[in-house]
Amino acid sequence: MSAVTSSSSPPVATGTPDDHGLGPRTAAVLVFGSSAAVLVVEIVALRLLAPYLGLTLETSTMVIGIALTAIALGSWLGGRLADQVNARRLIGPSLGLSGAVVALTPAVLRTTAEWAPALLLLIAALTILVPGALLSAVTPIVTKLRLTSLAETGTVVGRLSGVGTVGAIVGTLLTGFVLVSRLPVSGILIGLGTLLVAGSALVEWRTRGWSGTPALALVVVAGGLATTVAPGGCDTETRYHCARVVADPDRGSGRTLVLDGVRHSYVDIDDPTSLKFEYVRAIASVVDAAFPKNSPLAAHHLGGGGLTYPRYLAATRPGTRSGVSEIDSGVVRIDRDQLGLRSQGGTSGTSGIDVRVEDGRIGLRRLAAGSRDLIVGDAFGGVSVPWHLTTVEAMTDVRRVLNEDGLYVANLIDHGGLAFARAEVATLGKSFEHVALVGKPTDIGLEPTAGPKGGNLVVLASNRPVDAPATQAALDARQPGWKITTGDALTSWIGDAQPLTDDHAPVDQLLQPYGSRSSR
Repeated sequence: MSAVTSSSSPPVATGTPDDHGLGPRTAAVLVFGSSAAVLVVEIVALRLLAPYLGLTLETSTMVIGIALTAIALGSWLGGRLADQVNARRLIGPSLGLSGAVVALTPAVLRTTAEWAPALLLLIAALTILVPGALLSAVTPIVTKLRLTSLAETGTVVGRLSGVGTVGAIVGTLLTGFVLVSRLPVSGILIGLGTLLVAGSALVEWRTRGWSGTPALALVVVAGGLATTVAPGGCDTETRYHCARVVADPDRGSGRTLVLDGVRHSYVDIDDPTSLKFEYVRAIASVVDAAFPKNSPLAAHHLGGGGLTYPRYLAATRPGTRSGVSEIDSGVVRIDRDQLGLRSQGGTSGTSGIDVRVEDGRIGLRRLAAGSRDLIVGDAFGGVSVPWHLTTVEAMTDVRRVLNEDGLYVANLIDHGGLAFARAEVATLGKSFEHVALVGKPTDIGLEPTAGPKGGNLVVLASNRPVDAPATQAALDARQPGWKITTGDALTSWIGDAQPLTDDHAPVDQLLQPYGSRSSR
């Protein structure tokens, strides 16, 4: 009769810490770093794509979806591979290849956007998917190496899962609050690629010498060099935009502020009364018709850009005080350093222009009721008005800040069926007694056209009647071809469009951007 022995010790997994396992600190560093890197790539990809795809809900959703796909794919494949081959030999290649792709991403994306735009979505997906999957594979690989005893399965998996989550949080916060505000996008990605390749080199050295690492290092160097000559670069990368200032070849003092590939503002440093963009001339016409000539105004501007219109008011209506809510501190620095604002007294000097770095809606909340004659809405992310500045609740706050005879004027961009523009005009009708729309009849759709409808439109709203004849006369003098629409004609144009609210404002879905990178 054979004896049967028993033991309270759990079964031991294949391999021992000496031949396959990792120390707990090394494992934590690898999981923490790779998880953080995935989030850095995801956030920076949004900024890298914004000049070409726009900073819209669809773009953000696409990037997040691809990143999540990469995490799922990498976790699955990493776990399967770790069960089939020597797991320790997978870590170095995963880090090194992901680092090489990350370092090349700025040059590859910008070159594709300029020379093969039809392939941009595919290339963008790959530049997120490939490094995201390789980096996400590190966690299951390291987990496999740490599972030397089944008795510790829950502890090891839970600890590394927690470390990975903390790494993702740190990567998110570090990118959003530190890296983007201090480094260019290309610098962030090349630096991250360098760190990943360095990590790969260290792992490879400890496992099988330096095999393959010099080649990956060369790829990182090539990525850095390629970025310097790739198209689509920025003079300045701000927190929100890829910014350039372009000199006007026909006017020595003329400057165009380009944000994410879109011409946002034109400024004549020597002559602030020179207005180049049609919609700015239309706004000037509307305001000049609404208020006595040369009379100073208390104004507030939602969105600053190049401060074209605040400068115009300061020059044509001496004594005007213009407050400006501009969310991007980098744009404000460009105004000071390159667009001549400093020579007018800085951000709160003799020019009467007070610029605050703040969100437009938060800026409205700090203003006293009835304290402004004029509010100008000209805040954009790409070609889209930020949704929270379009709603009934936002317009209610605008109405609160305006005095009894105050006027709200806003620049809108829409194309095709003009669904967003119709919804925004309907929204204004909920807060103001009188609303009017200004634009080219063919753009608005009031006259037949063989080409696409849309472009820049200007909407105005007030609780006092709009003087349509005076406004039209001002438009005819300064911006011929633009017409004002009010009353029943405007009601018919709005149709069944529903007002936008904080609870439901699908601005990105309503917009139909046109293919050309038209100016604001």
